[in-house]
This record gives sequence, structure tokens and C-alpha cells, in this order.
Amino acid sequence: MPLHIIKLCVGVESLQELRDWRAQRAAQGHPSYCPTRMAPKRAAEILDGGSLYWVIKGQVLARQGITEIKTGLPGHQPVRFMLAPELVETAPQPRRPFQGWRYLAPEDAPPDLATGAGEAMDQELAKQLRELGAW
Repeated sequence: MPLHIIKLCVGVESLQELRDWRAQRAAQGHPSYCPTRMAPKRAAEILDGGSLYWVIKGQVLARQGITEIKTGLPGHQPVRFMLAPELVETAPQPRRPFQGWRYLAPEDAPPDLATGAGEAMDQELAKQLRELGAW
């Protein structure tokens, strides 16, 4: 069973802003990655299908698959989680602030956000349904 990572998306106000930033970086030829200082000790479990879940403004709203973990790079952040280019919306899940990244067990990860037709549901609607206890 894959192990996931959860991380705050600092400086981003919305999921659309993250999408736009990732698209801009991709257009410039940069791969999608997340730099960090600490290498995970459970890398094999993460690389077995794990994802990086993004916390935006106190809510888990999206995830990206982790394709590779690069270590030993020069600089202040010598580790990179190399990410799949697609950003998958998830059901909103509240999270308190924390530093760095944390492991996220599969049973604690929010489900992907999709309707029966395969189209993504509006994040604000999903958040309201979650707050009302209807989801």
C-alpha cells in the first residue's frame, strides 16, 4: 500500500493559483517538483504509488503523484520530490498548520474529487457539503 506525503502550499491563495503557477513553470520547461531539506526514510513506500497532498489555506485541496525522490542535491534544500504534472483535486479536508512535510497514511488521505461523469466538482461546493456533514 502506498504511503503519501502532505505539505503546506505556502504563498498560494487558491487551487487555481497553484494550477496557473505549475502551468507557467511547465511552459518554461521546468519539471514539477517540491524541494525540501529532509529525505524520507520510507522512500520505497512513497514510490510505490504515493502522492504529495497540498494544503492550501487550511484545506487539503489537491494531490500530485510522486514519481521520483532525488537526494544529495547541492544547496539549502538537497531533496526533491519529483511530481507528476497533473494536479488531481481532492475532497476538501481541514488541516492545521505544520512545518515541513508529514507522512500521510492512505486511510487518512481525502478521496479524489470527481462526479459520476468524471468532471471535477466545484471546490467551494465540496467545502460547504463537508461543513454541513453531507459528505
